[in-house]
Amino acid sequence: MNKLGYKELLQIKGNGRVIYIIGKYRADNEENKRANILHAQRVACRLWELGWIVLTPHLNTAHFELYTDLPNEVFLKGGLELMRKCANAVFVLDNWGDSDGSRIEFELARELGLDIYYEDSK
Repeated sequence: MNKLGYKELLQIKGNGRVIYIIGKYRADNEENKRANILHAQRVACRLWELGWIVLTPHLNTAHFELYTDLPNEVFLKGGLELMRKCANAVFVLDNWGDSDGSRIEFELARELGLDIYYEDSK
């Protein structure tokens, strides 16, 4: 398991490997939730440019809570299954510690022995 920051990740080409983005989705209001989704989207685009195949759960189920009564846990479990079956690595956004779901995703990544890359928020 590698633990590297964003600057180090920029030196590593994905070469078709799959990376899963971990970060906060929910927020106290719609504007902050949209900001969380946009942040994940921007990072995902950069990772695609580096040759990674990117799984971005923020985008996979964005705003589904507006159209279904399914509990959030359904979407979290789906993301965890994608990580189990597909991911070679995870990219941890700087806001992950504020999210119960992100902490669960992070623990699974550690259990699976995936490479872990961290966003440098400085």
